[in-house]
Amino acid sequence: MTPERRHRRALLQILLLTAAFLVLVAISAASVLLVNKARNDSAWVIHTIEVENQTNALLLELRRAESSARGYLLTAAPEFLNDYRDAAAAIPTEVDKLDSLTVDNPAQRENIDNLRSAIATRLALFEREINAVSHGDLAGATAMVREAATGSTAEAIQKLAEAMLAEENRLFVLRSTNADRTQQLSSTVTITGSGLVVAFAAISIVLLRRSAQARDAAEAALRDANLNLEATVDERTADLREANNEIQRFAYIVSHDLRSPLVNIMGFTSELDELRQDIFKRVAALGRAAAASPEPIATVDAEPALEGEDQRLAQDFSEALSFIKSSIGKMDRLISAILNLTREGRRQFEPVRIDMRQLIETIVSTLAHQAAKAEARIEIGNLPNLTSDRLALEQIFSNLIDNAIKYLKPDIPGIITVKGRTKLGFAVFEVADNGRGIDPKDHQRIFDLFRRAGTQDKPGQGIGLAHVRTLVRRLGGTMSVNSELNSGSSFTITLPLQWTAGNRNEEA
Repeated sequence: MTPERRHRRALLQILLLTAAFLVLVAISAASVLLVNKARNDSAWVIHTIEVENQTNALLLELRRAESSARGYLLTAAPEFLNDYRDAAAAIPTEVDKLDSLTVDNPAQRENIDNLRSAIATRLALFEREINAVSHGDLAGATAMVREAATGSTAEAIQKLAEAMLAEENRLFVLRSTNADRTQQLSSTVTITGSGLVVAFAAISIVLLRRSAQARDAAEAALRDANLNLEATVDERTADLREANNEIQRFAYIVSHDLRSPLVNIMGFTSELDELRQDIFKRVAALGRAAAASPEPIATVDAEPALEGEDQRLAQDFSEALSFIKSSIGKMDRLISAILNLTREGRRQFEPVRIDMRQLIETIVSTLAHQAAKAEARIEIGNLPNLTSDRLALEQIFSNLIDNAIKYLKPDIPGIITVKGRTKLGFAVFEVADNGRGIDPKDHQRIFDLFRRAGTQDKPGQGIGLAHVRTLVRRLGGTMSVNSELNSGSSFTITLPLQWTAGNRNEEA
């Protein structure tokens, strides 16, 4: 599978998961809203039923009061009167309950007000009838009953009650329809969402199976590739080792071959220096002979007395020889450094257990004279022990500490610290000083072979730090520098706590 197809498939899976998540969120939100709406609709349906029940309860109390009043008129029995009193006392309470239940409906509120007035009129008539019977005025009570029968109060109460029940029946039908619709919509949303989730799950399973098949194919291809990987790595490692050895042999041969003509140049330069006095003695003698000078010719060992152009020529000759000797010495040191590097590159590292504090203290003792001359103090902090090549570590830290002493600021007491710590199976060492520092733009330059940074007022060939970094890499570590001009330098070296000689040792 090409990377582009893998990218498209991964993007499709992400979009699918995002869509499924959004569908689940939408279904959840819709379900919550619909459940709340269904609950609200059901509450209104129940409310309608409560209003109807309360209306019927009020009518029942009115019939009870009327029946009790009629019984008392016919029999004058006290139990009918007591029953009437109870019913009459309960009617206002029932009206108030009905009023509180219909507070949300303006039409029902109007009906309640009219019903309350009609009920009050009806109860007042019952009271007059009962008072007439109580005072023995049966004829007056009978007349009141006949008047009530022909009146419209009872009919008004009945019509108002029927109007209220009709309104509540209308609301019951409407609210039941809304509740049913909400329930149906909720079921539809749930079923649709469940179907979508199942569809997304099916698509995800298909994509996962395809991904698993592609992964299995890739793993099979990787296993096939790994069958030849070790042989390929060994072949490439052998080629790299041979190329590295060839480079080292070339450097050794070139350095060795350069040494022979350099020795000849040094020899002939020394002979030329010895011949200088004879040459200029003869020049001085010829000059005096030409001038008929009576002065005797100088002895062989004496410096000839030259004047004018001859003296300037002798000075130029001496200066040229001095430059030649200086260049020969520099070239000799470079050739020696290259030879040392090639010899060091062929050396096999041997891992041993090293007490780092003892190793650093030994290095500091060998550099004690230079430190005292530079008025520098070397402080040794906590240093973790490790398993590595002792000679390589000695060269690494000797070079760093020697550089720290060499590049301290003049007339300022130098402080050099060497400390370390452990981190995730590695030892992290730091060599810091308060010296002249290094310009950030030269941080990489100082690790290049035969290149130096800053003021060139100290002896050196620009090999030390390059060699140090090579040694650190051969030991499986890393090296970095943190420095600013006039703010000191800090070199950090990270090395494995347990280094074992392996391919890195062979390849280096």
